[in-house]
Amino acid sequence: MATTLQRNKNRSRPKKAAGKRTRRQLEQKRRLIALGMDEKVVTQMSSRAILTALKYPKKVEAAAAAAKDS
Repeated sequence: MATTLQRNKNRSRPKKAAGKRTRRQLEQKRRLIALGMDEKVVTQMSSRAILTALKYPKKVEAAAAAAKDS
């Protein structure tokens, strides 16, 4: 007879790995730096702020260019 874990897929699904999460966040920071943001500013941002900034890459490029011009 099957056990509960074999029958219930919700209990046996894989968990998110911390290493993969760290890798994703590192890649997202690198993307922002490639768009022109200052590295010091990016390191101080929260993970949610980084995700929000990556939603609008053209705005990030424009803001970074304006910051470098002034």
